[in-house]
Amino acid sequence: MQLKIMPKKKRLSAGRAPLMLFLCQMISALEVPLDLVQPPTITQQSPKDYIIDPRENIVIQCEAKGKPSPSFSWTRNGTHFDIDKDPLVTMKPGSGTLTINIMSEGKAETYEGVYQCTARNERGAAISNNIVIRPSRSPLWTKEKLEPIILRNGQSLVLPCRPPIGLPPPIIFWMDNSFQRLPQSERVSQGLNGDLYFSNVLPEDTREDYICYARFNHTQTIQQKQPISVKVISVDELNDTIAANLSDTEFYGAKSHRQRPPTFLTPDGNTSRKEELRGNVLSLECIAEGLPTPIIYWIKEDGTLPINRTFYRNFKKTLQIVQVTEADSGNYQCIAKNALGAIHHTISVTVKAAPYWIIAPQNLVLSPEEDGTLICRANGNPKPRISWLSNGVPIEIAPDDPSRKIDGDTIIFSKVQERSSAVYQCNASNEYGYLLANAFVNVLAEPPRILTSANTLYQVIANRPALLDCAFFGSPLPTIEWFKGAKGSALREDIYVLHENGTLEIPVAQKDSTGTYTCVARNKLGMANNDVHLEIKDPTRIIKQPEYAVVQRGSTVSFECKVKHDHTLIPTVMWLKDHGELPNDGRFTVDKDRLVVADVNDDDGGTYTCVANTTLDNVSASAVLSVVAPTPTPAPIYDVPNPPFDLELTDQLDRSVQLSWTPGDDNNSPITKFIIEYEDAMHEPGLWHHQTEVPGTQTTAQLKLSPYVNYSFRVMAENNLGRSLPSEASEQYLTKAAEPDKNPTAVEGLGSEPDNLVITWKPLNGFESNGPGLQYKVSWRQKDGDDEWTSVVVANVSKYIVSGTPTFVPYLIKVQALNDAGFAPEPAAVMGHSGEDLPMVAPGNVRVNVVNSTLAEVHWDPVPLKSIRGHLQGYRIYYWKAQSSLTRNRRHIEKKILTFQGSKTHGMLPGLEPFSHYTLNVRVVNGKGEGPASPDKVFNTPEGVPSAPSSLKIVNPTLDSLTLEWEPPSHPNGILTEYTLKYQPINSTHELGPLVDLKIPANKTRWILKNLNFSTRYKFYFYAQTAAGSGIQITEEAITTVDEAGILPPDVGAGKAMASRQVDIATQGWFIGLMCAVALLILILLIVCFIRRNKGGKYPVKEKEDAHADPEIQPMKEDDGTFGEYRSLESDAEDHKPLKKGSRTPSDRTVKKEDSDDSLVDYGEGVNGQFNEDGSFIGQYSGKKEKEPAEGNESSEAPSPVNAMNSFV
Repeated sequence: MQLKIMPKKKRLSAGRAPLMLFLCQMISALEVPLDLVQPPTITQQSPKDYIIDPRENIVIQCEAKGKPSPSFSWTRNGTHFDIDKDPLVTMKPGSGTLTINIMSEGKAETYEGVYQCTARNERGAAISNNIVIRPSRSPLWTKEKLEPIILRNGQSLVLPCRPPIGLPPPIIFWMDNSFQRLPQSERVSQGLNGDLYFSNVLPEDTREDYICYARFNHTQTIQQKQPISVKVISVDELNDTIAANLSDTEFYGAKSHRQRPPTFLTPDGNTSRKEELRGNVLSLECIAEGLPTPIIYWIKEDGTLPINRTFYRNFKKTLQIVQVTEADSGNYQCIAKNALGAIHHTISVTVKAAPYWIIAPQNLVLSPEEDGTLICRANGNPKPRISWLSNGVPIEIAPDDPSRKIDGDTIIFSKVQERSSAVYQCNASNEYGYLLANAFVNVLAEPPRILTSANTLYQVIANRPALLDCAFFGSPLPTIEWFKGAKGSALREDIYVLHENGTLEIPVAQKDSTGTYTCVARNKLGMANNDVHLEIKDPTRIIKQPEYAVVQRGSTVSFECKVKHDHTLIPTVMWLKDHGELPNDGRFTVDKDRLVVADVNDDDGGTYTCVANTTLDNVSASAVLSVVAPTPTPAPIYDVPNPPFDLELTDQLDRSVQLSWTPGDDNNSPITKFIIEYEDAMHEPGLWHHQTEVPGTQTTAQLKLSPYVNYSFRVMAENNLGRSLPSEASEQYLTKAAEPDKNPTAVEGLGSEPDNLVITWKPLNGFESNGPGLQYKVSWRQKDGDDEWTSVVVANVSKYIVSGTPTFVPYLIKVQALNDAGFAPEPAAVMGHSGEDLPMVAPGNVRVNVVNSTLAEVHWDPVPLKSIRGHLQGYRIYYWKAQSSLTRNRRHIEKKILTFQGSKTHGMLPGLEPFSHYTLNVRVVNGKGEGPASPDKVFNTPEGVPSAPSSLKIVNPTLDSLTLEWEPPSHPNGILTEYTLKYQPINSTHELGPLVDLKIPANKTRWILKNLNFSTRYKFYFYAQTAAGSGIQITEEAITTVDEAGILPPDVGAGKAMASRQVDIATQGWFIGLMCAVALLILILLIVCFIRRNKGGKYPVKEKEDAHADPEIQPMKEDDGTFGEYRSLESDAEDHKPLKKGSRTPSDRTVKKEDSDDSLVDYGEGVNGQFNEDGSFIGQYSGKKEKEPAEGNESSEAPSPVNAMNSFV
């Protein structure tokens, strides 16, 4: 009987639960093969909320598949977006992906809006989500004047951050002026809003540099708030202040720490509310003040906190629940407690939900006159509204289809026709979001086809489930039948399970399940079938498991693990300790079946696991090692055993003898085994060989012997501590001679000359000879010739040469051992060959196909096998560059050789030189050498692109001109047609100006550029060209001179890029004079101040400093890995003046280098870091990006960039 798929049939029991994931992936909507007509399907699109970097081009993705290939269109803010009218917008060919080029010109803000992509073909139209494009923003901090904060020891304090509102919101952190993270604890912590909370202050909290930083990750910038000064004073200091300013009645008591019960700093009141969306992270925060510092506890009223989804942050002041669900709604209570009391706050949490799928609509493939349904079911809080569209148009106004009926979240199709094909969109939305799904209805009439590869081989371990795939397609939906074996033996439903996707499941595969299975798909339009093969392998088993062991420190322990496996699988065995890797210690050694740990210490105790893996299964076994202390003294002496003694030979026969002995003292460690060795005094006197081993409980052994050997025996005992010394040797026993038991091995027949056959073998040793007079009978005959063997008896040698043989003829060879007692058993014949000679024929019909300028393919016809006269080694190509197409006077010709193994009749010649003339020939190679060469074949390689010019120098700079000198490329690879010179100015902010393109004749090596701007740096791009294209470019930079006083020497800047991007004015006379005048004025001012001070006058420096104080920033030090590399942006506004490098000091505001090794300048590009007057700075993660030559350079952010800021962590 055939086994057919029964719709909706499921037989997955709990025992096969591990297969659920695999089957769920397989039982998906039918995939229409791409060679069949089908409506469009969106395969890739940008996220709904798409925040872009305003400094980079905007890329909005929209990819779709379908047949015919779909066309694409876009809407922006609900109206058609005509990309052809905007020169900055391009659409990727064969795709709907848009690229908006704002790096050359334009602003990101211009392209803010809601975009939607439509993919359309003759079968329908699919639409993307609404993609909201917003550029990221990182505004400056609002400028504010912060007064110093003075408070009494023990009081609470909140330092506000109030960062600027950015997109996306910034990450907040607090640091000091040296860019060190401010320490946080249960007493001091940062809230979710970025404020810094002090439950109570201590004198060590006094500092002038509490600075809040905002990091905008999307634009890679950092802003900082003005530093906040905090001073904590004791009661005595406070009373001194009051005495100087207030009445005597306002003095405080002597107690400096006023203890008090907790009160909440945040949130306010006794209750509050919190709303969160399903799937997000719920964060609840309670921060309390009090003295002593309060401890925070959390509970959920009428419920428990979810165990695996609850986390505490910020010293338990923040409760987080990840993947929040509606079940997490309720009242949460935080309790703040210290020694003086407790207070609680209740937070009422409501979990809302944006729409989420219960049943998303799936593509529907129907044949004409069939029925079907599309179901779109979603949930949310509040309940989402379901609406349908057809080909992107609301279904209420879409063209009518008599086969379609809408019933809420379901569309019912009846007796569809080809015109019923369309793409339907289901939109589920509520106030928190929306879901949009495309699902097509494709009306096709297609006979069955099977998509699974033919003759797929499945390998499964016995007694495990086997899944045989049969992916199929057809319309109407085919029925699937399975057969086993060529005769189509029936599959019984009580053994097999068929799934709706065609997969055949064998729940418990046995050895007899091996075989060929045939899957047959049928519908009314035809039939298709496919064969797959199943092999059942034996399971891997551990037949000898490691055992529990107790050992003393310093001893050695071993664990055994023997594995049995299917002979076609290769296992790998590894050892684990406590489920991790073994320690990287030479005391641990692993061989095939054993783990040995030497010099055991206490750390070696634990669980040791042996894991055996194959490609199909794995097994493991474990044992525990316990390490104990050595037995306390006095303790018995543990040592290796004493040697056995009193050896005796009995039952002496021709091929056996019995050996008995008396064991020596085991020295308090039981003997585990005895090792027996023998000496052959006749053939190898003084050399002992291993004979056998017996258990430690046995004192006799029956030994097998060989003929014609003069035996002596000795015995050694072994325990866990080692092996004893050998016993005294036994009496000698000479066995009788007999014919050899075996013949020589490694018999070979190879010719050394074209007319001989050299027969070699590995002779028997004296022990194997079994008697005197060892000789060898050598026999041979042609394999394909007469039946008579030719034989000769030779002495105990290892070679015999047969002369006068034909060249390279196969021979059958035998070598038989014999001695005075008789012959060894008849040997097996092996095949050899007589000697080789050089091949006689050259390969013919040599053809060359030039692939490109550096690669050619060579073909040839093989030579007849008989003409090879030996073992074919391969073919060898000799090729050489006969002469260059440019220079034809080469004296030396260097030939190159490539050998192709075996019987190949083609090969590739790589590494050729372009535009060159080559010659080659081909020869066949055997074990003797090369045959004659084929006729020479010539070919030419085409032109290639040239290498870079050998050099480029800029000499003779003047006010408006530069002279360029160069040398041609060292490898022109063709005929140079011209040179291309591109250049552009670079302004003082390193921005690139317009690019000028200039063509120069190929015979020139010098060029003068005129009408340039004075005192301007230019960047040059220079390369050569041949007919094949442009070569590698070389770049250089140079500047024109300032004026006559600033003319540089002629050789300045020649041949190298100048390090400075500005003219060095430090050596100009007018600049030196100006600096001297400034220094003189400062000296006069200092003298006047000194005189006034000595006269008792007060110079109001302090007041002026307070009135015009500029915050200074110290370099950020890399401490905790929080930040990447940043680079600062400078402001062009007067309120954001650059500050000098250095840290805040009370005197001259300078710091020596050794006082601050981690300065921003050290990490930057050699220019002092600059900060705004309000203390803000903008750091960029990466170094300065140099754009490609282009006109214009416009920033999308408010202030202009400052010099590079160092990386800090």
